[in-house]
Amino acid sequence: MNLPITPTGSPIYALMLLFGIAWGAVYWFRESKKDGRVALIYGAGLAGAFAGAKLAFLFAEGWLHFNDPNRWVIWLSGKSIMGALPGGWAAVEIAKKALGYRETTGDRFAMLLPVPLIMGRIGCLNAGCCGGIECSFGRWPSVQVEIGFQAIAMIVFWVLRRKQLQTGQHFHLYLIGYGLFRFAHEFLRGTPKPFWGLSGYQIIALGTAFAAVIAYRKREALNSKH
Repeated sequence: MNLPITPTGSPIYALMLLFGIAWGAVYWFRESKKDGRVALIYGAGLAGAFAGAKLAFLFAEGWLHFNDPNRWVIWLSGKSIMGALPGGWAAVEIAKKALGYRETTGDRFAMLLPVPLIMGRIGCLNAGCCGGIECSFGRWPSVQVEIGFQAIAMIVFWVLRRKQLQTGQHFHLYLIGYGLFRFAHEFLRGTPKPFWGLSGYQIIALGTAFAAVIAYRKREALNSKH
């Protein structure tokens, strides 16, 4: 059985996606009562995430459907969290610089982010999409494994925040961890691998992890001066 890559037409997936957006919106708009710029930063991050999600899908596999009669449905519905993360990150950094906002936002975001991502993957389960490759024991449970990763990440960053460890670096660590996890996990996911045996998502994952390492080291160097 071939599983669809994207959750086309799934009302549960759409509901889970909206729940995830609402989860983030409630928190960040509460924070905006302290500083009105926070709402603008959240809005920029959300817009960047949607744009990144779409561009990543088109780069990784959307172009492969050029001759498909349903290509417009596929192109319009396709999206990827692997593009949403760097897209949202870039948009937030640009918005913060434009607004002169110097506070770190990544620590809170790293702890909260796994919740909407878990909700999205629950939607994937309902839609029957984003499945793994066939293995000796059946189909690889790629969606369940991703949910497990996000649950562990949520606990890890809750502990780091509670113990005030790696302050200001949590989102960088999340991007590094997820980028490396996603690169490895892609080998077991049923995504196209048109780039010398790699998927487009693996290329984006490595690029995201590399950029996050650079950002981590820059933050460390900055902290050492204070």
